[in-house]
Amino acid sequence: MTSAELQTKLLKACAGGMSALRMIVTLQPVGGVGDKVAPPTHEKGRYAWEKRVMNGRQDVATVLLDSVQSQANRFEEALLGSVRGGQIQLPLLEVGIPNHGTLTSLSVPHRVHDAIFRDCRYQGKRFRESELGKEMIAARMWNATAMFRVCPTALLFGTWDSQGESGVNSAKFARALVSEIIGIDAVPGVRTSSRIDPLGIKALKSTIYKSAAEQWTLEAPKGDKAKALYKKSGSPAEINHGNIPPTITEVEKGEPGGVTFREARQTAVLSFAQLRKLRFPVGAKPSAEMDVAGRAVVAALGVYALTLQIEEGYQLRSRCHLQPVVQPAFEWLGSTAEERETAAITPAAAREAFGNLCNHAESLGLSWTKEPIALEPEPKLLKLVEMSDSAEEEADADR
Repeated sequence: MTSAELQTKLLKACAGGMSALRMIVTLQPVGGVGDKVAPPTHEKGRYAWEKRVMNGRQDVATVLLDSVQSQANRFEEALLGSVRGGQIQLPLLEVGIPNHGTLTSLSVPHRVHDAIFRDCRYQGKRFRESELGKEMIAARMWNATAMFRVCPTALLFGTWDSQGESGVNSAKFARALVSEIIGIDAVPGVRTSSRIDPLGIKALKSTIYKSAAEQWTLEAPKGDKAKALYKKSGSPAEINHGNIPPTITEVEKGEPGGVTFREARQTAVLSFAQLRKLRFPVGAKPSAEMDVAGRAVVAALGVYALTLQIEEGYQLRSRCHLQPVVQPAFEWLGSTAEERETAAITPAAAREAFGNLCNHAESLGLSWTKEPIALEPEPKLLKLVEMSDSAEEEADADR
């Protein structure tokens, strides 16, 4: 599909009649079929297992490999890389935090409504009390112009003003792009461990002590803090010395031991039905043409993010590198499941269509901030971060 064809298709879909753009990608481990992979761990170090109804079966064992939230963060990271590389232009809220780098509206958890931005100042005022902040608080589905101007990715990946005082009436934008990766017919593995120490250091009771200055010492500290690390067992493993005999641990289904599966599957859906709820009034007079143009820009941004993921690959985490079995294709879904067209879309075509649609929207009067929007962290936020970092350093010294 050419960029011109994609541009025309997105404008038409955002006007009406088409329900969604779908991408279903069959994935396998880069190591080959049957290679063990590591899903993400959740509460108490457990994997997210689930029985699903698939292909007429009601008891398909699946394991979550990448959640909707994690996928959104990966898309944002890819888009931020494209912005930093000069491939596309997006408005960004930015704030610099000592020892934590520069955070942007594409890297904080809750996008424009994140607490980090809440605890910043803009043009001498607290962010939420500034004119820009008030516009973000007031933005709604039927009046999304301000959100488009400052944080269009919030219209794509969703946001909720949980910091607001309006309760259920606070600003809330549902996700228009949803993606998830699961392992199908998944089987839990076992956990193994071993280490051979070339020095052969053995357990020595009441010998190894904590040391704030050098992590551990053989001399017992004096005073109340005289605390032996291994007073009873003397195990050197706690300071990463000594042997660990090879062991195999049979784990419960939810616990970490890796998994194998028949196949992994990514299901990504860009909802035109959701995008068509967005309105972009500029001035006093609503414009249907403006609404369609704004929706198409957001849709093109979503398509571009999907193509970037395919191009950059599926290295999800350590020991979870997946790859498509075949080149992924996009399905244009009409008002019913029977109405379906399939097409391939390249990152270059998606990027060009996105740029053209941005220009089209701007020609109608709908544009966004070209330069980064720099915020200043409030002193209390900097102090809180400093205290937290110091506490972490002290905890590391005590371990």
